[in-house]
Amino acid sequence: MNKRISLLSPLDTSSPPPFQPQSFDDPAKAVETLTALYERNTAFLIESFSKLAQGAPISSRYRAFYPQVSIETTSYGHVDSRLSYGHVTAPGIYTTTVTRPKLFKHYLKEQLSLLMKSHNVPIVVSESSTPIPLHFAFGEGAHVEASTNAFVDVPMRDIFDTPDLNTTDDEIANGEYIPPPGEPSPLAPFTAQRIDYSLARLSHYTATHAEHFQNFVLFTNYQFYIDEFCGWARKLMAEGGDGYTAFVEPGNVVTLPGSNAPETDAALTRLPQMPAYHLKKKGHAGITMINIGVGPSNAKTITDHVAVLRPHAWLMLGHCAGLRNSQRLGDYVLAHAYMREDHVLDDDLPVWVPIPALAEVQVALEAAVAEITGYEGFELKRIMRTGTVGTIDNRNWELRDQRGPVKRLSQARAIALDMESATIAANGFRFRVPYGTLLCVSDKPLHGELKLPGMATAFYRTQVNQHLQIGIRAVQKLAAMPKEALHSRKLRSFFETAFQ
Repeated sequence: MNKRISLLSPLDTSSPPPFQPQSFDDPAKAVETLTALYERNTAFLIESFSKLAQGAPISSRYRAFYPQVSIETTSYGHVDSRLSYGHVTAPGIYTTTVTRPKLFKHYLKEQLSLLMKSHNVPIVVSESSTPIPLHFAFGEGAHVEASTNAFVDVPMRDIFDTPDLNTTDDEIANGEYIPPPGEPSPLAPFTAQRIDYSLARLSHYTATHAEHFQNFVLFTNYQFYIDEFCGWARKLMAEGGDGYTAFVEPGNVVTLPGSNAPETDAALTRLPQMPAYHLKKKGHAGITMINIGVGPSNAKTITDHVAVLRPHAWLMLGHCAGLRNSQRLGDYVLAHAYMREDHVLDDDLPVWVPIPALAEVQVALEAAVAEITGYEGFELKRIMRTGTVGTIDNRNWELRDQRGPVKRLSQARAIALDMESATIAANGFRFRVPYGTLLCVSDKPLHGELKLPGMATAFYRTQVNQHLQIGIRAVQKLAAMPKEALHSRKLRSFFETAFQ
């Protein structure tokens, strides 16, 4: 038995010295203070754990808190009603806990700047009452449990705070959170602990650190697209980068501009569940591409976590079943509505909630198709249709009685069917991330053209590269837009958080 402490002994709590709230009229200085406070408190937890792991006596419980940022306003007014974020909706006190301020430095500065401009109020930085879990203090890639031999007879939760799922939820983003009487309203859609949870999950699922993720994200359901993306990115790097600063692959393997190979030969021997690839640009303005695999569960899982990084847009590029006889294999489908039979978001976003098409994204996608294919105007209809995309959770729906599904698809005027697009769009709507879908018809099950090996090989060889280039061109168009135009007010509800 561990003799360093009696399990029945009461433990006092040891914490860093109290931090006195500070008021700022400079967003940059506020973020610097948030960073210093976060670094101090996480360092306290890490150092305490390290000493105990080396045999130091357990004399207290160790606890440190997330920093928080707050504003108080007494007016309903704000400066620019065209903006979808950067202001609060009513007088009151608003606050949010903050994690990883170095990672979110530019985001925090922008959000705080907008608040100060909209309401002419100072920013208050203080210490919250939310403990930092030990696992999250170590950051991504840490394996705390691997160093816990010193705690065999003492539960770690008796000594340190651990992740608490009771306080890690999406109530704010879902519009379900009601502050208790006398408590401040939320300033951001995610709390610090919810963000930390997702950052850890992102590292696990994609095998890349959060710092590499870019603000424009392409999702796909086939490795063929990833192979094309990697080939294009490596060629860019070898030729000098063309404005991109690095290409990062799973395992955080980095290739720099002017190089034909990564800096280190540390490629993974086995890919993660949803590998991510990042073509980086200054200010996170580059492109992240993720192979999410097949199915709505994967689509929800990855977007649940990418959302905490507050990207500017995400797009789905994948294959679908064409439902109209006039469609041909290789034709494109630009979704302007979604029929949701995926069910994974039913508890968070009821199916009666409409998922609108976003004009800014639709225009960018259609223009990209025209530029890459050479078709314009009415001629573009030869290779692309706009319409409703249905998303289901049963890949083998054709093997069941088709009368029910086919009737619903026909009534919805659906033109294509897949297993991810509506989920990704719905989660974009839920998390206020601009979204869009451009699919490529790879089979027509209602018309006798099933996806067979020979047919599929020819299709992939001729169509994947063009489809990917369309997606990249669309992202580049979106990146060239002002952020305030891209983040549409369509995605904001009656009572919104101020942060994007």
